[in-house]
Amino acid sequence: MTWKKLKHLFVADKQYEWMYSHGSNPVFSNLEGSINRIYFTCRDALSRSHIAYIDVDFDDDFKVVNIAKEPVLKPGKLGMFDDSGVVMGCFQNVGKRKFLYYLGWNLKVTVPWLNTIGLAILDPETDTWVKASNAPIMDRSHEDPFSISYPSILFENNVYRMWYGSNLSWGEKQEDMKHVFKYAESTDGIHWERTNKIVVGLEHKNEYALSKPWVIKDGGIYKMWYSFRANNNISTYRIGYAESSDGINWQRLDKTVGIDVSKSGWDSQMISYPCVFDYNNKRYMLYNGNDYGKTGFGIAVLENPNG
Repeated sequence: MTWKKLKHLFVADKQYEWMYSHGSNPVFSNLEGSINRIYFTCRDALSRSHIAYIDVDFDDDFKVVNIAKEPVLKPGKLGMFDDSGVVMGCFQNVGKRKFLYYLGWNLKVTVPWLNTIGLAILDPETDTWVKASNAPIMDRSHEDPFSISYPSILFENNVYRMWYGSNLSWGEKQEDMKHVFKYAESTDGIHWERTNKIVVGLEHKNEYALSKPWVIKDGGIYKMWYSFRANNNISTYRIGYAESSDGINWQRLDKTVGIDVSKSGWDSQMISYPCVFDYNNKRYMLYNGNDYGKTGFGIAVLENPNG
């Protein structure tokens, strides 16, 4: 694989009080014609996360033609699971409804944070996203007692398949965290049966975190892009890649991912949070740059899929 970086698309820069900074976790959603919508996470001046979008003309040098005037989702009330922020996860069509899975996060005292997975459903009459519950649809459990994170979901053979992040431990330092990917299934997209199986684990020396899996099925092969980081000479995120024949047993192939940090600029220190999608017979990747999306997100195109 070789990815060609095309453009630095967007970063929040005080457009609104709630869109003060960042542009994290970009996710593609097709609209009509050449105009496509990209959902992302921005922060207000107090660093509380909101979900927003931009509309981009893919036929006009990826020009931003519209910026959301109101947040798609905003933090919950004080004390709720998402009172510190809502973070973009993924979409999934469930019957005739469209689901948006997101992270709700809380700042904590004994550990840095607690992430759980919430759900919003598109109201077709108002074209707005409405939170399905005041509580997460996936919370901490016996299988995942510490914290869970970004889901990626596919629908196959009447079953919803989810790959998601799970924290295995906390410690005195952030590097004591062990964050891996696990697997769950559902028949309705709301109630999930967890397998407690680690499907992609830590492999590199001093590695301590995998984040935001993005799974597609391509020619009978499951392909996953994600972020990984280690406590060594490269402590910031890089994008990794894995393949599987069944979605359960994965082989990490990080050296073949075909994209890395730039020599200078907005993505010279870190690349992370990939979203891979096909549009007009081309495969694209949205991804974040330095400082977990503080410098926004860009787009790349796959040049030689079989290279």
